[in-house]
Amino acid sequence: MKRFILAGALLLALGNASLADGLFWVVGNHATGKCDIVTSNPVIIGDIWFGDGPYKSKADAKLARSTIRACPAVTPDEEKDEDSAN
Repeated sequence: MKRFILAGALLLALGNASLADGLFWVVGNHATGKCDIVTSNPVIIGDIWFGDGPYKSKADAKLARSTIRACPAVTPDEEKDEDSAN
């Protein structure tokens, strides 16, 4: 019986961790003065001053970033560098 309880708890923990896979967040970073797109749920502390999301695709996160007033506009060169990094 203990084995089934342990297995159930393990499956539940793994299931919750996998729910965040493939999601994107937009975060404001004071250190860089930019808004970055990240793939993990941000912790709002230190240089990270806001987080918005989650979004199901990177394209959705980019669209959201373009509508957030606190985010500076991304130049075409920065967008190309960002796309080539992934």
